[in-house]
Amino acid sequence: MAHDPRSAAVTLFVLLLGSIEAQEAAELPIREITLYRSGVGAFSRIGRIVGDASAQLKFPTDDVNDILKSMTILDYGGGSIGPVSYGSKEPLARRLASFGVDISKAPSVPELFTQLRGASLRVVTLDGPTEGTILGVENRAVVARAGGRGTVVTRPHVNLLTERGVRSISIADVASFDLLDPALAEELQLALGALAEQREERIKTVDLTFLGSGDVARDVVVSYVREMPVWKASYRLILAGREDPPTIQGFAIVENTTDDEWTGVRLSLASGRPVGFTMDLYQPIYAARPDVPVPMDGGLAPTLYESGPRKFGGRAKPGHVATSPPALASARFRKSADHLEAGEEEEEVEETEDDADFAFDSYAVTADHLGDAHASGDEVGGQFHFTVDTPVTLARQRSAMLPILLAKIDGRRVSILTVDDPTRAPDHPMQGVELRNDTALHLMPGPIAVYDGGAYAGDAQIDHTARNQRRLLAFAMDIDVECRTRATFEQTLVGMRITAGAMVRSTRQRSERTYRLINFDESSGRTVLVEYPRNESWTLVEPDRPTEMTDAQYRFEVELPAGGDVERTIIEERVTEEHLGVTSVSLESLLEFRSDGKVSDAVVAAVKRAAELMSTANELRQGLIRLNQERRAIGDEQARIRENLTRVPANSDLHRRYVEKLTAQEDRLDALIGARRAQETAHTDARSRFDEYLRDLDVD
Repeated sequence: MAHDPRSAAVTLFVLLLGSIEAQEAAELPIREITLYRSGVGAFSRIGRIVGDASAQLKFPTDDVNDILKSMTILDYGGGSIGPVSYGSKEPLARRLASFGVDISKAPSVPELFTQLRGASLRVVTLDGPTEGTILGVENRAVVARAGGRGTVVTRPHVNLLTERGVRSISIADVASFDLLDPALAEELQLALGALAEQREERIKTVDLTFLGSGDVARDVVVSYVREMPVWKASYRLILAGREDPPTIQGFAIVENTTDDEWTGVRLSLASGRPVGFTMDLYQPIYAARPDVPVPMDGGLAPTLYESGPRKFGGRAKPGHVATSPPALASARFRKSADHLEAGEEEEEVEETEDDADFAFDSYAVTADHLGDAHASGDEVGGQFHFTVDTPVTLARQRSAMLPILLAKIDGRRVSILTVDDPTRAPDHPMQGVELRNDTALHLMPGPIAVYDGGAYAGDAQIDHTARNQRRLLAFAMDIDVECRTRATFEQTLVGMRITAGAMVRSTRQRSERTYRLINFDESSGRTVLVEYPRNESWTLVEPDRPTEMTDAQYRFEVELPAGGDVERTIIEERVTEEHLGVTSVSLESLLEFRSDGKVSDAVVAAVKRAAELMSTANELRQGLIRLNQERRAIGDEQARIRENLTRVPANSDLHRRYVEKLTAQEDRLDALIGARRAQETAHTDARSRFDEYLRDLDVD
């Protein structure tokens, strides 16, 4: 019997179709979610499959890039992972350009007609319909009339080859047009449909394939990261008696912005902010390729051979041998050593009917908590994770406020006086609380509503607070406590010395500020924390050390009795140095400072010597100035005489007097030139002696 290839192909198709139908559609519900404060969430879907199976997940188009970047698929029963397929996202411009009518650049009507040259077209104007073949589009000058005046303008015209010849029709007069070629009309409709599809394509489907043999059920886990709103924390702080610790209640605010229902999921909230970025893996990318001309052999031309002795060329180069690339190995996910290898026996675990699909670990709370804890905490990957103790159910596009903390917390009432301006204190301190986080959980940044005696007392804000870390919170003004302040500032000379030829004057500055705290509440005292700005250039003198110190503040604790008042004085000092010229300080001032013991005899003697050298140099400079002035005066006088000589007779007595005077002045100028040169040399030497004396002068 002859072999029929068509029969074999049909048989193979039937077998493949039967195999596909045999695959079961796996259910992969969301079981675990971890939300991060960096704007992403990690999702885990867990399901049980048998043999070959497939699963279909749907995601918003904007999340597909995150899925392609982060999705992990694990088969815990020895099976393998098949291809993960999804609808391609070809660039819209490239997709539109593939149609017979290219509208990727939103062409105008003239541009569209130019693109459709040679196509049959029917246009409708006020003169009626016209059918023909498009020859092209050209701009023509026409006369446009407005207000009785004519203006020449340029307008596009489409040229049509009709049965009666070529007609040129102004595109501005075209009311409508139809493509008479059904194929082109269909291409235009398809291109417009692609545009509409691009706008409406919000959800994408991702198909997963699992390959396995036998009928033994096995677990598969699909994990991925996608964009999610940042989860937020909100707290309530309940103040009891002044000797009783406060109670803190915390909530996590989460939003389910996905299209999936969260049903009984294990929800964790991470405090860290892992590095996250987006990358467009979904969009097909086409590499630019060079346009290489087709290789062609040129025509043969006659060759002229040169006569001469025979010459031998070099050895021929071996031809290039192309090597084939190595075959690509098939890729598949490999399980870690902690997972069951294929063929290993699974450990039998006794499960109840309720927890057969999924079970949560329990968390033992400490005695410091009131009642049961709402969330457990642990360090995972360098981040602190809250895990909500009870499974969370939250409908799609809904938000929830989940209780994560209820506990006593170490804390005490304080009043906080913050001194922003060192010369002026505020009138009243703020009521506040000093907390130490002994709840065994991290406190995330967020607002705190404070309740005192069952009534709302104010709002505070807390920063990220690790375990056993302290925080100071203020929630209201303490109007029963008033602060009055006074300030003084002193500046005294410490000493003077000469360093590297400069006079260094050291001055001690002393700042003294006194704060008087008055408590008008006769029933209760206060613990006041005075916050004073810290400056590294100042040294704290009184008190000798603060109660607490931060990077920017000193904190001084003051006990203020009921109905009483307390004064606290804060004194700071610093020494400043000012560099002056050695001769800029008067000798009288130096002698006065020497009598007070602030300047040494050596400094006074050095200043005297410097003053003498400077005086000598200055005297020589003044002599040089006088010589220059005399030279300029003679020059001015000679100019006047020369001008007068042009106006008097050459043989007159006045002419002879002018000539004699010019001769005497020339003699004086010659003498001045020599004197000036000697004076300059003397001044330069005197200045050099002064500079050399100061250059390495160090005197204490």
